[in-house]
Amino acid sequence: MVKPLPFEEPVIRLREKIEELKGITDDAHVDMSGEIEQLEDRLARLEQDVYGNMEPWDRVQVARHPERPTTLDYVQYLFEDFIELHGDRNYGDDAAIVGGIAGFDGKPVTVIGHQRGKDTKENIRRNFGMPHPEGYRKALRLMEQAEKFGRPIICFIDTKGAYPGKAAEERGQSEAIARNLVGMAGLKVPIVSIVIGEGGSGGALGLGVANRIYMLENSTYSVISPEGAASILWKDAALAKQAAEAMKITAGDLKEMGIIDGVIPEVMGGAHRHAEQQADEIRETLKNGLAELSAMEAGALVEDRYGKFRGIGVYSE
Repeated sequence: MVKPLPFEEPVIRLREKIEELKGITDDAHVDMSGEIEQLEDRLARLEQDVYGNMEPWDRVQVARHPERPTTLDYVQYLFEDFIELHGDRNYGDDAAIVGGIAGFDGKPVTVIGHQRGKDTKENIRRNFGMPHPEGYRKALRLMEQAEKFGRPIICFIDTKGAYPGKAAEERGQSEAIARNLVGMAGLKVPIVSIVIGEGGSGGALGLGVANRIYMLENSTYSVISPEGAASILWKDAALAKQAAEAMKITAGDLKEMGIIDGVIPEVMGGAHRHAEQQADEIRETLKNGLAELSAMEAGALVEDRYGKFRGIGVYSE
């Protein structure tokens, strides 16, 4: 059963009432179809009201939902013949970033994404989706391989941030991310990145220097978590809800500011409700994005990417 979030309580209670009435109908052979139909109509209106008017903090909670689909979940629905490749050819393999080659819409592509776990054991193995330097070096190795063979690159962003621990710093965390930023900026193949959960800080940007950046409707993309921002600004992490509103970290806000190129609608209640259906929404966006970019020459792709990021933050008095 999918764990409900606090703001979903009215919806959950009404769903439970409908199921209770259906149970009475089946067990006691009492026809309550009229009452059930009325409640189902009311449920549809309530869902639209609750999920159609979510606040930024509500979307943060959905983005962090433990059952939210991960990179590997989408890989199985979107791609054919995925072959995972491992290692950075320097230190080791980082399970917090997965990548490999696959088929998409009949053409070869390189797929790379952050990967968190679904339970405690897997989260520990994947370091809760927070990559070490070798993860970013693996990602860049696969990107350079993709450029060599002319394959488009598809990245899935889903991390609270790069791992800030001692071992990561000793192995060159900031240098590894910086090298990814420089490397991605100059790649002569199409790059599409999709934020599927949390997109946190430089850890997210290490897979985010793309020609096209899309976000799932309930994902977030920011330089710091709301809790971290609240701690810095107001010395109180409990004010995270207010920070989330002030930071403009939702897909709608970022699209309005021109930081991302499009918002991918989510299924009612969030992507964790129906991963395969959500993958269908992503598939159409990927097809359109890659079709547009594939028509561009190598030099034009680099210029397009350069212009995109140069344009962020520009203002006029």
